[in-house]
Amino acid sequence: MQVAFFSTHSYDKEYFDRLNDEKLHQITYFEAPLNRDTANLTKGFDAICIFVNDKLDSETIEKIFINGVKLVVLRCAGFNNVDLNAVAGRNMKVLRVPSYSPQAVAEHAVALILTLNRKTHKAYNRIRESNFSLEKLVGFNLSGKTVGVIGTGQIGIMFCNIMMGFGCRIVAHDLYESDELKEKGIVYKPLPELLHESDIISLHCPLTPETMHLISKNAIDQMKKGVMLINTSRGAVINTPDVIEALADEKIGYLGIDVYEQEANLFFRDLSESIIRDDVITRLLTFPNVLITAHQGFFTKEALEEITMTTLQNLSDFENGVKSLNEVEIK
Repeated sequence: MQVAFFSTHSYDKEYFDRLNDEKLHQITYFEAPLNRDTANLTKGFDAICIFVNDKLDSETIEKIFINGVKLVVLRCAGFNNVDLNAVAGRNMKVLRVPSYSPQAVAEHAVALILTLNRKTHKAYNRIRESNFSLEKLVGFNLSGKTVGVIGTGQIGIMFCNIMMGFGCRIVAHDLYESDELKEKGIVYKPLPELLHESDIISLHCPLTPETMHLISKNAIDQMKKGVMLINTSRGAVINTPDVIEALADEKIGYLGIDVYEQEANLFFRDLSESIIRDDVITRLLTFPNVLITAHQGFFTKEALEEITMTTLQNLSDFENGVKSLNEVEIK
């Protein structure tokens, strides 16, 4: 199968070239993201492979359909960047990687918590400058703290298990409650109660119309003063300007994010010699209690191998007419 890969980086090439046994699929790599302006690159391909910041709106889908693309495979779990209504009615399927390494993202969320709390990033920089002072590096014990977990799918479950190991009290919120977590004594609560009780709030929910800007001024007003907010789900789950206001008012005491609503213009690129024209993220970077990573929560060798193998299997299943459990339902 002829496949066009978009938003390609060196690690994508490394893993797909190595695991694409006997070159079952002919892969052409493009560094450019897929959108309405680059859709012409899909001409002559049977399938396309995209990542989180490629944009398949209705215009892009119309263009790739005319070009003969029959399959969209995502090398990620989320598919909020694909207009499924535009796909409906066309002879086109969408497949994804529903689970690659929930441990990777959950562990990264914990890394953000520990770094923000114990300020290890600041201590590291100080020591490199021969500054061995402990001033302004005070943290707090995680044991005994209440951690609110919004979204208890596979990643959320893994995160809960880790935080329980620290001796934290876990409260959770999800439309679909996990029996596994309830058997361990984790209590599900309405969102307002979770917001009110939690010392740390970690977001692990998908981006849907219901979760868009879930964390905005109204939700923040219900939180404890000095709360720690962690987001490793999707950037648009939080309303960043509202969070900035809460940081300035010291309502939010710590913010750790691995995702950002406008990340498509920033993440996965080296902009060290460029002027950043995004005033929102520039403002975030002025706060000493904000930690930002560039969507690296998934970035472990185990996760990359699973993403690669599942994506290649999705391509083979489609080519061989095999019904896949990874197919996104299009109504």
